[in-house]
Amino acid sequence: MEYPELTLLIGGRAVAAGQRPSLDVIDPATQTVLGRQPVASPDDIDEALESAQRSFPGWRDTPALDRAAILRRTATLMRERTPRLAWLITRELGKPLAESEKEVATAAEMFEWGAEEARRTYGRLIPGRVGSIRQMAIPEPIGPVAAFAGWNAPAITPSRKIAGALAAGCSIVIKPSEETPAIALEIGRALADAGLPAGVLSMVFGDPGEISRRLIESPVIRMVTFTGSTAIGRELATMAAAGLKRATLELGGHAPVLVFGDADPIQAADTVLAAKLRNSGQICTSPTRMVVHESVYDRFVERLAERARGWRVGNGLEAGVQMGPLANPRRLAAMETMVADALDRGARLAAGGQRLDLPGWFWAPTVLSGVSADCRAANTEPFGPLALVQPFKSMDEALHEANRLPFGLASYVFTRDAATARIASERIESGVVCINHCQASLPETPFGGFKDSGLGKEGGVEGLQEFMQVKYVSQM
Repeated sequence: MEYPELTLLIGGRAVAAGQRPSLDVIDPATQTVLGRQPVASPDDIDEALESAQRSFPGWRDTPALDRAAILRRTATLMRERTPRLAWLITRELGKPLAESEKEVATAAEMFEWGAEEARRTYGRLIPGRVGSIRQMAIPEPIGPVAAFAGWNAPAITPSRKIAGALAAGCSIVIKPSEETPAIALEIGRALADAGLPAGVLSMVFGDPGEISRRLIESPVIRMVTFTGSTAIGRELATMAAAGLKRATLELGGHAPVLVFGDADPIQAADTVLAAKLRNSGQICTSPTRMVVHESVYDRFVERLAERARGWRVGNGLEAGVQMGPLANPRRLAAMETMVADALDRGARLAAGGQRLDLPGWFWAPTVLSGVSADCRAANTEPFGPLALVQPFKSMDEALHEANRLPFGLASYVFTRDAATARIASERIESGVVCINHCQASLPETPFGGFKDSGLGKEGGVEGLQEFMQVKYVSQM
């Protein structure tokens, strides 16, 4: 397969690089340049905004059944194109091809779910106080949307945002990551091939600060949806608030794992490690702070480290590889700094802890035991293949650690006791709590964080409702 020529997607047309500036797209497994992504100019962004404004009334008035048909065709095309789409994800992000194929499947499901829910955007009748009045609550699309997606889920995150906006009847301008542009553009092409009217979707790339400011400050945009760091989310929320625009923010996490004494430590370690090393740990829901009851602590650490040392790391295109490289040198530097800091503060290295002698940005799966709460990795999301393990004695102690940080995106509990599961799920301050497994998000389930991990929901019925506003109509 060949890496494609990269473009912008504005008003239904692909805009080639021409004489405009561009950015290198790097293969993290080899550090070779895959291609050059053209950068949007202010005029390009304005054209995308004009297209969103011009196309919105027609898309809003398109019957939900017809919108659903386009989204369903998009899902079908993505499934048919899975080999190419997965190959692009692996080249741009580095993760194993099997993982990339699963991501394409989930991204296609986002469009399928949007198609199904587009037909169910029900309003309601409210009994009037007098017989001659009919009162109605009618959901309507909120208007043109500005969306921002990161690099770590380059098919799922754009698909979730685009599918939700289009299902609700909104037009959308999205800025995917400049590090993983080709997969986003292929999703745009699938939508066009499925019959999406020109202008309803635009994709721009370039300077994140300039693009976000120009989009969010525009009176055309009525809603902002962002996935990324808490720091950037705060900035975008401030800009959106200045224009009284709705903001859905899926921000950073630092997921705790509570393993109680009645759980099987071997099974828990196997389940957690597979989730921890998925996408090289570069997932906002990745289980990281593992708080394990002292009665099963040693067995859990021993199994976790044993499995981590045997994990096969390499180029994601090679058969049998279980974990690819980190996405960029920034993550590699973060791993070095965090591991060194934790060891200086008394943590013990149970597995990994170093770069691997491979051409790209590779780091060994790492397990640190006896981690103190004051080390950097215990307070800042590692966003890499780093597992931190510490023991606990009582449930109150475990819950205190789970809720210690200002983040609350995903959390995990392992127990065989129904009462323990109930108490933990009620008292953990997190938007997602998984009991005895680590599947934190599906197209049909609501996903979003508490506290510094964000505002609003994506996915499920709740995710579609974020793109809609309710109008009250009272008719005599």
